[in-house]
Formats: sequence, C-alpha cells, structure tokens
Amino acid sequence: MKLLLKLMFNGGYYAGWQAQDDSRSPKPSLQRTLTAAFSECFGEPMRITGCSRTDAGVHALGYCATAEPAGEHDPDAWLRIPPGKVHRAMARHLPDDIALTGEAAVPDSFHPRYSAAGKTYVYRMTDTVWRDPFEAGRSWQLPRPLPPDGMDRMRRAASYIPGTRDFTSFMAAGSKITDARRTVKSLTVDREGSAILVTVSADGFLYHMVRIIAGTLADCALGSRDPDEIPDVLDALDRSAAGRTAPACGLYLAAVDYGFSIPWRCD
Repeated sequence: MKLLLKLMFNGGYYAGWQAQDDSRSPKPSLQRTLTAAFSECFGEPMRITGCSRTDAGVHALGYCATAEPAGEHDPDAWLRIPPGKVHRAMARHLPDDIALTGEAAVPDSFHPRYSAAGKTYVYRMTDTVWRDPFEAGRSWQLPRPLPPDGMDRMRRAASYIPGTRDFTSFMAAGSKITDARRTVKSLTVDREGSAILVTVSADGFLYHMVRIIAGTLADCALGSRDPDEIPDVLDALDRSAAGRTAPACGLYLAAVDYGFSIPWRCD
C-alpha cells in the first residue's frame, strides 16, 4: 500500500519538483522538502514520488504524489495513521507554502505519474494598468490592458487548439521528446475581475506546452498576432511559429485525472 497525497503549494520559493544536488540551485526542491518532512514525521526514511516535474516558480492546486517507506517494510502495516488524518500529523512538519489537502490509500502498483489518464493546468495572467502586489509571483502581469476585443481574440485563437495532433509548435525547443502527439480535451479562457484564466485539460503535456499556449494566446489578445493564424502555427510543427513562452509564475497544476474516483479524505 502507498499513501496518495493531494497537495497545494506556492512554488515561488522552490527550484521545481525534482530533487537535485543542492549545489546546483540555491533553492530547495519540493520533492526534497516533502521527503524530509515525511521522514521526520514518520520517524524513518520515506520515498515521495510525484505525478510530474514542475519548473521553478510553478504552483499547484491539486498536485498528486505518493508516500511510502524507502526501506524494507510491511506494505500493509506501515501506515499507522488513518488516511484523512495524516495532514494533522504533518501540519508542524510542512512549511507554510505547502498544504496537504487530500489523502487516500492506493495499491503498490499505483504510480502517480504513469497511472494518470490526464491533467488540467490553469494559467493565470492579469492586465491591470498598475502592478498588483498581491499578484506578484502568482500571475503574469501583461504589459498593458487587453483591448476591448482582446478576450474575443483570445477565445477565437483558443478554439483552434483542442484535438488530437502533433503539438511540436507548442513544445520548448531542444526537448528530447520524439512523439509530440497529444490530445487536448478542452481549452477555455475566462475572466475573473482583473485575472484572465486559461484552463487546459489534456492526456499529457509537452515541455512548456501550457506556457507557450498561454503566451501565444496573449499575443493574439494584445493584437501582435492574428487568432486565425493558429491552424498554420499547429501545422508548422516548429516552435518558432508560435508565440512567446509565458513566465512560470502564472502556471498552476490544477488536477490529475486517474480515470477513476479517488476516495480523498482530509478530516
């Protein structure tokens, strides 16, 4: 048995998810931070496995990871705290920018990354005339407010993207991925006050894919790109055909879909 975790975190302080040699970054990784916290709480070395890598500065509303002892253990007896109560035991071990919001017991065969059927990301941007200090590090401040037709332009551009196709044009240059075919199930653009939210669900994502989509949509909204060029961008299979890469600070992993209902508890 493994313990499946649902996490919220503000990634601004961290060098991304993946544990790495501390000498390579002045900031800690989320994986290393959680491993230390769980090991301290459970009194033995723990293994924390995440559903995906995240870049430095990326946030999460529903990141999934598993926890289990790193050494020899009885797979059916190691978890002495009932799922739903672990967050209480972990409260004093986790920093303020990481929260455990759900727990569930899953079989040893479960893998938080390879068992996933899809993920949903939200990209958050703002377009106020002033720089909102409460959005700093949590959203992308656009260089100027959107024009009156900006949301319509962004939505028209977004409408061309869902489907099953090769998304090479929306993959960071230099990526080692050889098969860029993905299925984008939905892509919506909404406004909540000064915030513009781009929500993308897919069976998988390429490196920087959501950030390039968000940057390209912003270019369309601001008038530097024609929304009706997006089909040609997709057909080009060339990163240089798409728009800018939006900064990491606006990206949130919102949810992971495992194809079945997870019995989340947080009592």
